[in-house]
Amino acid sequence: MTQAPQRVLVVDDEADLRELLVITLGRMKVDAVAVGTLSEARKALSEGSYDLCLTDMNLPDGDGIDLIRHIGSRHQDLPVAMITAYGSMETATKAMKEGAFDFIAKPVTLDRLRQLIDDGLDIRRQGPVEQTADQLIGSTPEMQALREQIAKLARSQAPIYIGGESGSGKERVARLIHTLGPRREKPFVAVNCGAIPSELMESEFFGHRKGSFTGAYEDRKGLFREADGGSLFLDEVADLPLHMQVKLLRAIQEKSVRPVGESREFPVNIRLLCATHRSLAQEVQEGRFRQDLYYRINVIETLVPALRERRDDIPALISHILARLCDQWNMPIPTITDSAHQALLRYPFPGNVRELENILERALTLSDGGSITDSHLRLPDTEKVHAEDSSNHALINTNPAIRPAAVPLEEFLQEIERAEILRALDATHWNRTAAAKKLGMTFRSLRYRLQKLSLDQGDEEEEESSGA
Repeated sequence: MTQAPQRVLVVDDEADLRELLVITLGRMKVDAVAVGTLSEARKALSEGSYDLCLTDMNLPDGDGIDLIRHIGSRHQDLPVAMITAYGSMETATKAMKEGAFDFIAKPVTLDRLRQLIDDGLDIRRQGPVEQTADQLIGSTPEMQALREQIAKLARSQAPIYIGGESGSGKERVARLIHTLGPRREKPFVAVNCGAIPSELMESEFFGHRKGSFTGAYEDRKGLFREADGGSLFLDEVADLPLHMQVKLLRAIQEKSVRPVGESREFPVNIRLLCATHRSLAQEVQEGRFRQDLYYRINVIETLVPALRERRDDIPALISHILARLCDQWNMPIPTITDSAHQALLRYPFPGNVRELENILERALTLSDGGSITDSHLRLPDTEKVHAEDSSNHALINTNPAIRPAAVPLEEFLQEIERAEILRALDATHWNRTAAAKKLGMTFRSLRYRLQKLSLDQGDEEEEESSGA
């Protein structure tokens, strides 16, 4: 049985552009219906079914924003893209906030137009998906609202800024947006901007040609081209230096990158997701972040609540994390004593969900496997107090952990070492150069310990070259 061709509604008052769009769609084996006014568009939508809508901003009897709102209220499953005048970023941003999945600026280029049409038809073709096992844990109103927002954001192609404290789950949110969207079969590339030395950033982001600088022993695609067709997640984007912000802005606007040492540009088609624990608006006010880049990456903003703001989710998170860890370690899930459970509920979790995971992993290691008590948790507020040192104020452990008889000394010492390294990494947002300084050791020594404890995440060459 032959499948009916897909249909696109074109709304533009310029006859020449309507004709170009219809011809392009015809060559792509897609049927097109073209109209020139807002009223004609509404009539066409009421009389037929479409897989995509392309609308101009300025129409004789209204504007494209009105049509986007109309589609959002009556045809929620219909992807719509905006055609804007050149340089009208404010208009494009408004359109995407109202529900457009993307935009294209006049004069329209055929390559960009075809890509836009393909993206829109993919959204319609793939449709919504069920949330996977990676879905966010929690049933508080804050988490329910976040899930609803993620479901809406997943269908869009608009750049998204994810705010929230360190360890609250910003990367998890970014991955869910990617997983639930039409790009889910394509790569998801995540990078911590604060972990890349300034002098290596351009090469890391845009790639380089072999021999373009000392150490460039082979061609490298770079993060943008690795994420082509998928999503690029820039964590701690506020750590980008100003000179790199300029280059990032151009790559986003032009949708192309030029590798270091290369004479030509390569087109890239990515969904950009950014995050930071800082206030980007404040960074802009203080001159550390470009305002034009801020508006370009902050088309839609979503905030991940801190764990202390959704305490009712802590029991569910504890159960989920313990089940996952015990499954990985092939061991039965232990019980948690009432006192340990109450201690976790009282604790403020400055490190959020990531800190909860570290606490439970440590407790699971220190326990005998059958039960977790409050002594296994070793929460900072119960085992550390402020004390005067002869040279400085330091935190001194006033309740040293006692090795359980069933735990070998080497394993016990490794767990203490792991906990201290994880604490330093969390405090420095997993910048290992900074963590090594905080621990009073060399970068090479920390790298050795990370490898020994199976905590190594790669990229040591880049960080080492920064002077650690």
